[in-house]
Amino acid sequence: MLLKTEVPTPALLVDLDLLEANIDRMAQAAKTAGKQLRPHVKAHKCVEIARLQVEAGACGVCVATVSEAEMISRAGIGGILLTSPVADPLKMARIVATGAMVVVDHVRQVRWYQEAACAANVQLDVLVDLDVGDHRTGAASLEQAVNIALAIDQAGHLALRGVQAYSVSGSHGAEAGPTWKIAAEARDAFAAHGLHTDIVSGGSTGTWNVDLAVPDVTELQAGSYPLMDLAYRKIGVDFSNAMAVMATVISANHADFVTLDAGFKAFSTDRPFGPEVTGVPNAGYRWGGDEFGYVDGSPLKLGSRVELIPPHCDPTVNLYDRIHACRGRHVEAIWPVMGRMISNTNPAKEPGPQ
Repeated sequence: MLLKTEVPTPALLVDLDLLEANIDRMAQAAKTAGKQLRPHVKAHKCVEIARLQVEAGACGVCVATVSEAEMISRAGIGGILLTSPVADPLKMARIVATGAMVVVDHVRQVRWYQEAACAANVQLDVLVDLDVGDHRTGAASLEQAVNIALAIDQAGHLALRGVQAYSVSGSHGAEAGPTWKIAAEARDAFAAHGLHTDIVSGGSTGTWNVDLAVPDVTELQAGSYPLMDLAYRKIGVDFSNAMAVMATVISANHADFVTLDAGFKAFSTDRPFGPEVTGVPNAGYRWGGDEFGYVDGSPLKLGSRVELIPPHCDPTVNLYDRIHACRGRHVEAIWPVMGRMISNTNPAKEPGPQ
């Protein structure tokens, strides 16, 4: 069996014991709260992790892109929800082929999806996406949301299922209450027009415990909790950091710092802080370039391996084509990210990302 120390660096690692504990904890919490859990694949982009989540009790998974939907559908995993509105009829035909539930925030999207579903002779489940204050996507007013819902109800190949209310700012510490108030108002307005709504979907890892306690919520879209990252830990989210990037000390010619083979291309850079060195007391990381990073205040020697917690899991995973799933010192499996590995016929002998 492959050892972690035999994996070429920089490499993306997942601690299987911590991953499995995170997945089980969220699944049990959702079950206890009487909610559905539809976790977001965009955080890990990995079929194997999605399958573990469904096996633990998730009703399906969320995806952010058409490619993610197609990957999950090919793997035979159902209950897919595409959480991003789409405005391309060609993409819509591909989405319909996956069997995913979709979201819309404009009546024109309703018409396009109706045409795609009609051409495929299928019934497509649809949620109305709501703007809950971020102004990124979503119906901008209650009146617009109702008009969209009525258009869905009148489309023969579409079925209105409810609303999506996801707050970008709320996922990292803003109050979640206003989000669910807007969602409840839309749901009630739909009901007043005789429209069916059984899903109120949204929420995040950052507010998971608050979201599960809200009566109006029917399903949680949390995505980062299996892997976790530094950003969520900094705001007090207490799932375990199961993901790390392993790097190697490639230069150690100075008394106060060493150089790693992991820089801007090894970690997400969308946060105002860098990765955190683990297992080395008082060590701090700083950027050194595309392929390099420095660790200050470290006793590390030339050739030493070090693991670092990334600032943000989603864009960090996206930089790699494989995840090394480890238990202790051993690599139990190597999982493709978005199916990008050239070969996975013998995972125990698969080469690293280099």
